[in-house]
Amino acid sequence: MQFNPARSRGVRQTVEFDLTLKHTFPLSDKKLQLIPLGGLGEFGMHMMALRYGDDIIVIDAGMMFPEAELLGVDIVTPDLTYLKENRQHVRALLLTHGHEDHIGAVAFFLAEFPVPVYGTGFTLSLVERRLEEYDIAEDPDLKTVRPKDIVEIGPFKVEFIHVTHSIVSCVAMAITTPLGVVIHTGDFKVDPTPTDNELFDLHTLADYGKRGVLLLLSDSTNADRPGYSDSERAVRPRLEDVFNRAENRLFVSCFSSSIHRLQLILDLSEEFGRKVALVGRSMNSVTEIAHSHGLLQIPDNVLIRPQDVAEAKPNKVTVLISGTQGEPMSALSRVAVDNHKHISISKGDTVVLSSRIIPGNEKTIFRMIDHISKRGADVLYGSMNPPLHVSGHGSMEELRLVLNLVRPRYFVPVHGEYRQLAKHARLASHLHNVGLEETFILETGDVLELDKMGARKAGRVTVGRVCIDSGAVGEVVGDMVIRDRRLISEDGIVMAIIAINKHTGKIEAPPAIVSRGFALEDDADFMKKAREAVAKTLEGSNAEEMMDVGVMKEKVRADLKRFISRNADRRPLIMPVVMEI
Repeated sequence: MQFNPARSRGVRQTVEFDLTLKHTFPLSDKKLQLIPLGGLGEFGMHMMALRYGDDIIVIDAGMMFPEAELLGVDIVTPDLTYLKENRQHVRALLLTHGHEDHIGAVAFFLAEFPVPVYGTGFTLSLVERRLEEYDIAEDPDLKTVRPKDIVEIGPFKVEFIHVTHSIVSCVAMAITTPLGVVIHTGDFKVDPTPTDNELFDLHTLADYGKRGVLLLLSDSTNADRPGYSDSERAVRPRLEDVFNRAENRLFVSCFSSSIHRLQLILDLSEEFGRKVALVGRSMNSVTEIAHSHGLLQIPDNVLIRPQDVAEAKPNKVTVLISGTQGEPMSALSRVAVDNHKHISISKGDTVVLSSRIIPGNEKTIFRMIDHISKRGADVLYGSMNPPLHVSGHGSMEELRLVLNLVRPRYFVPVHGEYRQLAKHARLASHLHNVGLEETFILETGDVLELDKMGARKAGRVTVGRVCIDSGAVGEVVGDMVIRDRRLISEDGIVMAIIAINKHTGKIEAPPAIVSRGFALEDDADFMKKAREAVAKTLEGSNAEEMMDVGVMKEKVRADLKRFISRNADRRPLIMPVVMEI
């Protein structure tokens, strides 16, 4: 299935549901199967199928960002082969919350399975924003639910339960099946003092625990962290201190989905007499969505345009900017190398990274911090007490609390790499004296089968990864497939080779273009123009950008890809090679 950029707005449907939940079912000879299609033994790409007889519901459809070796790939999504093989049985998609690792593949899922999608209003608005980028044959059937709503989908009755996390409007799900209740927590932490005063609904979990739960699926992301995760309110003292001390402009970067953090920064800015500029596409988009749902309160007359920042008094401005992970073309990365059309960092400014450093991103983040520091700014990041950032996932004691409340017959830790799943499984070992019969550590593709005789692993299904390049679905990804794609991609491979002095940022030799399997590689005039396009990109880059390999690779890749697409109607795999001399 190929996607073309287009605009396709989903039709949101708010429905009323029967809130009467029946728990008495006759024993059945049919089997209940749990089939993780992504997100177990890895971070991201969360997707879980639950099958009873001829009915399948799917929980979440997430994506992950590619590793560095997946050149030319924008995002990675789960392989849907198992669902395609059972297409006639897929009944619905249910979403726990709006993070990209849970909703980033919804467009690709809906292109194959035009089934209803259930989620909270805020989550579905984020989904709609993503769907606008793709041309889907049918308008999606988006059904808004609220905590405590119950929906009936074939043999499944699903109750949505409010949980606290780093994004608003998150739900767990209690799924009543003919064999018993399955609880899926989604991502969560037990925040006793959430900033919106919407508490984790532990009472409902405990009620299910008293009535009996067949299977619990619980978030394992922080299973290796002792104690409790800090409340979101723990960030306020540190940020108050930052606002007190900042003498010039204050730049704050956090995940755009962290609505509670955005609210805190807006409130503190108003309190300290600062105007706020929102910088970055995701920051503006998510802020608008949250405000439209009444989840973000923007003080009157506090916002200014990014182009007005330069004229405002430095000690009266806060810049809320996206790009916490040092993504090469993000707003903060461009500001760091003085390549943003409206915003610049000056000596004496304060830059705050109110986010965690995601493992694997250390190099790009610290390179960005180096650039900011060169501009004379004070950069605050990492672990502090009080903290600049708190996790949205529960630590060991919170995981124990949920286990003790639910007291399931069977337990499957989800969401995390194998070490986190194994740690979470050990946490559950103390429950064997109160009814827990067995814990299963599954990985993506494993099948857990349950019936009236018990539970067991029952083989594997086809799973894998699909590369998405600029909105087009690629092949199922394995190591061999990636190697083959590099070498024999349909439109060939084009390498732009650049030699840069790592000390001065100057070009040591004219750029070279090398191609294999590219239709126009014998056209001397076209290849000359391609070299000129790369040279133009280099000429338009300043010295700091030239010394940043990540930034230059992304700029050259984007500009060369655009040139070839416009002038040759081809989509070769672009591989910039920057040699530091």
